[in-house]
Order: sequence, then C-alpha cells, then structure tokens
Amino acid sequence: MKRLALLIALAAVAAPAFAQNAPATRKRLAVIDFDYATVHAYVHDIWGSDVDIGKGVADMLVNQLVRNGTYSLVERKQLDRILQEQNFQQSGRADASTAAQLGRILGVDAIVIGSITQFGRDDKKLGVGGGVRVGGVGIGGIGRRSSKAVVGIDARIVDVRTAEILGVATGFGESKRSGATLVGSASVGGVAAGGGVDMQSSNFASTILGEATRLAVDSLVTELVGAQSRITETVAAIQGLVADVTESEIIINKGTRDGVRVGTEYDIVRGGREIRDPASGRVLRRMTEKVGKVKITSADEGSAVGTVTGAPVRVGDCVGSCPVKP
Repeated sequence: MKRLALLIALAAVAAPAFAQNAPATRKRLAVIDFDYATVHAYVHDIWGSDVDIGKGVADMLVNQLVRNGTYSLVERKQLDRILQEQNFQQSGRADASTAAQLGRILGVDAIVIGSITQFGRDDKKLGVGGGVRVGGVGIGGIGRRSSKAVVGIDARIVDVRTAEILGVATGFGESKRSGATLVGSASVGGVAAGGGVDMQSSNFASTILGEATRLAVDSLVTELVGAQSRITETVAAIQGLVADVTESEIIINKGTRDGVRVGTEYDIVRGGREIRDPASGRVLRRMTEKVGKVKITSADEGSAVGTVTGAPVRVGDCVGSCPVKP
C-alpha cells in the first residue's frame, strides 16, 4: 500500500510538469514546387524530355516534413486547387510576393519556395556521346555511367503577411558508387507509362541520382526545422458575422482572405445597444455579450465553417468582434 501511495504521489507531481512541456500548436506550412530553370537542360538530357523535378522535390520535402512532425503541412490536393484557381505560373515559383499571396489564401503561417541549383553528374571532364556541362556539373544520357551524382537545393521561408524572407536553407546531397549509372534504364529511373517520373518510387531511390536527391531533401528538412522559431504564428483579428446556423455548426462571412484558418478559435458575441457621439451621431462603442466560441473546421477565401460551443447562436451574431456601423 505504501508503494502504491508513493507511485500515486509521484504521478501527481509529474503530471503538471508533463503538461508544461506539452508541445505547442504546430505552425502551418506550405511548400511551393521548386524552380528548376537552372538545371532544365540537365533534366532533358537525362530523361530525353522535360520532367518537373521541382514538383518531385517539393513532394519529397513535404513527405519528410510530415514524418518529422514539427510543422502542419498543406495537402497536395488543396495546394493544386488553389494554384489552378489563381492561374499560378511556373515562372512565379521563386517569387516571394506571389508566394505570400498564395500563403494568405491557404491560411498558413509561412510558405517555402526555392530553386534546384544542381542536379546530375559531378564531373571534371566533358563527356562524350551527347554529354553536356553547365555551371560545373556534367550530365550524361540515360544509362551512361557516372562516378558521382550531386543535387543542390536552395530554399527560402517567406512570411505570408509581409513577404519578408524569414530564413534560408540549403540542401546538398551526393552519391558515389563505382561503376554505377546516373539513373540506369528508363524503368530504373522510375519512368511511368505516361512518360512522367515518380521521384518517390523505390526505382528512382535506388539510383545514385535518387540517393543524392534524398540526401539533399533530408539536409533541407533539418535546416527548415531549425528555423521554426523565426516563424510567427498569429491569429487574425476579424469583425465577422454569422451567416448560417445548422445545429452545432455555423458559417461565417470571413475566410482565408481575411486571415481565417482551420483550427483557429474565435469568440461569438451578440451586439447590443450602440453608444453615439451626441454631437456628430458617430457610433463610439457597441455593447456586446459573449455567446460562445467557434472553432474553424474549413475555410475558403470568403467564408468559413466552424463548430460551436456555448449558448445557441443566431444569424447576425458577431465573430471576433462586431463591425462598427458608420
């Protein structure tokens, strides 16, 4: 009995300490497909056609960040939908202002953009049989033997509110195997039936170029995780109204364009009498009473849906604070 009492006492002491050390809400991040204009000629020479390695690297980075667990990441489907709606062009992949605008629509704290600066063989000599050399990196065709593959990636973390660069990260990877080819045959390179390349396939990962890409992405993850403290998590102040009520769920007239994002909680208040300036008739203050809270579960640019706790909510109740009438 004494031992049981001691264990209970220790658990009571440990519980508050565990609560204090509980992880904070994860900051929300989006990753835009990387620009690969610098290495475009290499890519074409490797596979004989244009392959969007910028998308492939971005997808690999997102998967690794999800596994790491430091950030909350935007899903690929949601990102593609917004990119399509905004008619986003590949030429804008590395533009901080464009990325910040997309980040506000997505409702994230920061957005990662960047460029692939190296992708292929590292060779001091010009190759034969169609090999090219640009910026100190030589590339051979499919099946051509190579001693070393190198991949370099530069990334920037952009504040979605100001388009300020919060931090930079560099990923570099190289793989070297005696007698190994760069990507092997078409099947080893991960080329799908439609002509695309699955950079997350085991086939691509088994090549020295695949190994170098994974190492570059892994080193990039380490630097991005280390930059977490520079990202500010903010809750946008809104003056919204309840537009619709269905049981415990409501729709409000504010969305991601106003800074609303999934997971955020807002007070629901009911407007009362207005205090006016007796001289000008201008509204000085609007008296309110708190009704409850709403937690946002989904949002688009102009509206958001959330679950409610507290007293029954009415259409016209205020979310955040009440708009002041002129």
